[in-house]
Amino acid sequence: MESKEQQLMELLGVTARSLTHLTASITSMSFELLRSEDEVTRTAGRRMIDRMATISSGLDEHWRLIGELTGVHFAQEQIETVLEIQLQSGPESSASAS
Repeated sequence: MESKEQQLMELLGVTARSLTHLTASITSMSFELLRSEDEVTRTAGRRMIDRMATISSGLDEHWRLIGELTGVHFAQEQIETVLEIQLQSGPESSASAS
């Protein structure tokens, strides 16, 4: 494989990893918003979590394609996703949202 192709695949991986971490961070912050006593803030947190879940699904597809290009397939557990954060934070957010 040519050097430029390898660099492009590495760039794709780094970019997808950064976007994955950014999505996870925003989702985590959104769960913190759910703890607010302000209903508008809690609603904004719930909407943002839904948006991040949609973005995360797109990122899952990026990771699948990167795996096909590189021949290195990542297990779902290797990539921090919004769903994992939702599952980890779910019970706390449900209690504070009521």
